[in-house]
Amino acid sequence: MKISEASRLSGVSARSLRHYEDEGLIVPGRCGNGFRDYCQSTVDRVLVIRSLLDSGLPVRLIRDALPGLTDGSDGDTDAVCARFLDEVQGFRDRLSARIAVLSDQQAALDAYLQEARRPGP
Repeated sequence: MKISEASRLSGVSARSLRHYEDEGLIVPGRCGNGFRDYCQSTVDRVLVIRSLLDSGLPVRLIRDALPGLTDGSDGDTDAVCARFLDEVQGFRDRLSARIAVLSDQQAALDAYLQEARRPGP
């Protein structure tokens, strides 16, 4: 299928599909005229990619784990999934720590604003 059809089926823009290809996340076929040719399995892979990106995972992590998550042909899938889950846990932990720092900063700004808006003597 053409990129416009793959875009419609996946809900991802044609620009995003080209970006996923540039990042090595998908490899669409090519027609004789050089146009991209997407199959249903590539569209399914795009749906997985979109879900992982929506979860906040970085492209690097998705690229490393994606073959074991979508191909189903790798005999070492359990090890890939375990490594992926460890990486996701680490990413989540770092995100949680950043949220804590941001919450502290927000509380400090709230206190400053409250004090700054307090009427003077």
